Amino acid sequence: MGLERITVDAARMGGLPCIPGLRVTVSMVLGQLAGGASADEVLVDYPYLERADIWAAPEYAAAIVNEREVPIARPA
Repeated sequence: MGLERITVDAARMGGLPCIPGLRVTVSMVLGQLAGGASADEVLVDYPYLERADIWAAPEYAAAIVNEREVPIARPA
């Protein structure tokens, strides 16, 4: 899995998920992919990324949308 290619640090980019060591957020990469850009086109815009970084972004997003918080019932 590519999830090790994503970090969340409260001191970096406002705590948004990022590619480690870079100021490129998962949402920046996802926005380009959602807009129809190919991985090659994303690499042109962000030449310091690796192809695995690009595919880690949607993998991370898919994992996050599957998470949910389950409320714990409070005693009456």
